[in-house]
Amino acid sequence: MEESISGFKVRGDWGEVVEFGEQVTRALREAGADEDAVAEFDEWRPKSHEQLEEEVSEKTAEQASVGEGAGEKAGKEPDEDLQTAGEHLTESYEKLEEADTDEAVEKWQDSLDYVARAADTAGRKALRKVEDAVYRKVMTQMAPYYFDNELVSANLRRVRSQEEFTLEVNINDDDLKEEVGDRLRDYDDRVDRWHVDTEKVTENVEAVEGVETPDSERDRDESVKSTTN
Repeated sequence: MEESISGFKVRGDWGEVVEFGEQVTRALREAGADEDAVAEFDEWRPKSHEQLEEEVSEKTAEQASVGEGAGEKAGKEPDEDLQTAGEHLTESYEKLEEADTDEAVEKWQDSLDYVARAADTAGRKALRKVEDAVYRKVMTQMAPYYFDNELVSANLRRVRSQEEFTLEVNINDDDLKEEVGDRLRDYDDRVDRWHVDTEKVTENVEAVEGVETPDSERDRDESVKSTTN
């Protein structure tokens, strides 16, 4: 493991970067980091059964995509909001006929709000499609697979060949980074064989793009959790 001012980095085969991702996740949890933020990283980090340009690429694109707008959070499609907008507009005209100006203005404003929400939802969905296509088909050919939240930023790269990778994880809080570093160094000192506790898919012998899962990774079912606790 290499250490920098902002974080930690490991270079090796797929099994080694998987182990490092698990170690960072455990160290963050043991250090008392925010569980939701840790869970987000834990979901993104590479797994032993995953393929780089399939699962990891998809998770990276999802993590980098535009968030949900108000309409999506409410579970509404654009056409539903447009229908509601039309209903409010009709009610606005009815209130005008009744000489209820204040209520008419309120219904008219509601109608505009729903139109805006429908446009926002449609725009976000269109942008996500463009983002996904561009990122997965273009950007991942040039840039590392990356993750970023308020807790950590990380990137995963292929190095020279299909058989070597780097995983770099930067910790955004200096005090937390120091504590995580202490725990990672402790794992190196006390743990001879790290137990890979992610999903096992024995039928899938390709950990990443045609690279066979190393025998050493198959042997890592020996648990060392008691050692790390």
